[in-house]
Amino acid sequence: MPRPEPDAYFMGIAIAVRARANCTGRRVGAIIVRDGRILSTGYNGTPSKMRNCEEGGCHRCAHPEDYPSGQGYDLCICVHAEQNALLAAARFGVAVEGCTIYTTLQPCFGCLKELLQANVREVCYLKPWESRFGEQYAALVERLGGADFRAVAIDDPGAQWALGRAGTTERTQGHEVLGP
Repeated sequence: MPRPEPDAYFMGIAIAVRARANCTGRRVGAIIVRDGRILSTGYNGTPSKMRNCEEGGCHRCAHPEDYPSGQGYDLCICVHAEQNALLAAARFGVAVEGCTIYTTLQPCFGCLKELLQANVREVCYLKPWESRFGEQYAALVERLGGADFRAVAIDDPGAQWALGRAGTTERTQGHEVLGP
């Protein structure tokens, strides 16, 4: 087996982290890396010590028919993978300034703001989507630096599973519409 390039290696680990996600809408994994070393991981789901989505812990995930697409996120108790990676680093006193994040889904508007505020220097994502807030999202990407916001193309055998409910119905992530 050939040795993977760093992007493929780290995105492969983010895919493995995604396997722990318990959101029924979409499953996302993320890792924060500095100098070729993993500092923190995160996956999306309910907060620690709460019933997970698969057990009905989040009303929005358990009853998607009650919420129009793109609405009710203020009631959703799930924490995004990127947020969980940032929060885990903070909880254990690990600085993330100047780091790179690898995430299996392009960060939503809110997560991208949080990554910028934490001074993460590079965002690498597996699956893209198009924001309905294109101009504002583009401003955040520009602030990061366009070359430091990039897709990483690797094989994703669990891509259909990771879509969760989103694979069978049109759903959104945060306030944005998912791309193809």
